[in-house]
Amino acid sequence: MIYDLPDYAAAGAQHFVSGSNTVPEMLRYDCNHNLYLHDFTSMKVSLTSPRLTLKEVRSKDLALVHELHSFPEVDRYNTRGLPENIAETERSLAEWLLEQQAVPQLHYVFCITDIRTSEFAGMIGLRLGKIKYRIAEVWYKLHPDHWGKGFATEALNAVLHFGFKDLQLHRIEAGCAVENVASARVMEKAGMQREGHKRKSLPIRGEWFDNFEYAMLEEDFFEMSDV
Repeated sequence: MIYDLPDYAAAGAQHFVSGSNTVPEMLRYDCNHNLYLHDFTSMKVSLTSPRLTLKEVRSKDLALVHELHSFPEVDRYNTRGLPENIAETERSLAEWLLEQQAVPQLHYVFCITDIRTSEFAGMIGLRLGKIKYRIAEVWYKLHPDHWGKGFATEALNAVLHFGFKDLQLHRIEAGCAVENVASARVMEKAGMQREGHKRKSLPIRGEWFDNFEYAMLEEDFFEMSDV
């Protein structure tokens, strides 16, 4: 995997360039160091897997993001709901771009691209919780044209690798509506374990849906990983 942005592990700053974790001395200090912020906030994280690239969302991705969020089949089990117009999507995008500037960064939102065709295939995000708990939640949405290819599992594996290897997280969680069999299968294929069943916890189009809770611990990841 390739990282073209300094990312922040739970205990502080680490500098990752092309897979290296060499940390320059001046970057070993507090994550709020002004020089660090000035030098690097314009750079973005880029992850690679055998068939995909995951790059942090950019302002020029607005049309692709809006199209993805506008598919009724993509939104079927999602609490966000369909955007009323592109201005609503633009507001969401603006929030994600602002979060990229935070130090430490607590929300990574990636656009997924098929390496072979250069086509936009969807989105995946990782939202970190309190640093003390070294925890995060992952979410994803795939473009219908790319369903059934294994892209969601491959993208999720890349983000799990990023979270555990490079952000040094302890636990990564995810969830889906009980009826969302495809999403549950994605998490299970990636090695996440089903830990719970919440009753009527998801408000979707005026109805309450049950939710499956999944998680992976750092020991789970390293036991199944050979890297």
